[in-house]
Amino acid sequence: MDKAKPFCISKREVWEAYQQVKANRGAAGVDGQSMAEFEADLKSNLYRIWNRMSSGSYMPPLVLRVDIPKAGGVGKRPLGIPTISDRIAQTVVKRYLEPLVEPVFHRDSYGYRP
Repeated sequence: MDKAKPFCISKREVWEAYQQVKANRGAAGVDGQSMAEFEADLKSNLYRIWNRMSSGSYMPPLVLRVDIPKAGGVGKRPLGIPTISDRIAQTVVKRYLEPLVEPVFHRDSYGYRP
């Protein structure tokens, strides 16, 4: 092996993903950690995400299930809320994969697309 980490993920990429997640102002996940609590030890938290992702040891935590009312007011649907750390990791992956796969999607395919 000729490099220290098997996956080439820059710390800048993790930082930019964090900024995107922060701008979305989402709720706390299953760990109950708010954005303010995450930012209290920001440097360590971002380093931990980068280190685990670039080493290949990242494991996503459980997702908090919240039932929200369906449009029209009849019934509810489940919504999964990931932790802040997991949202950052997901955003790193999205920012890497989206430019690669977007050109090969059918032009009339709309699900889960920007």
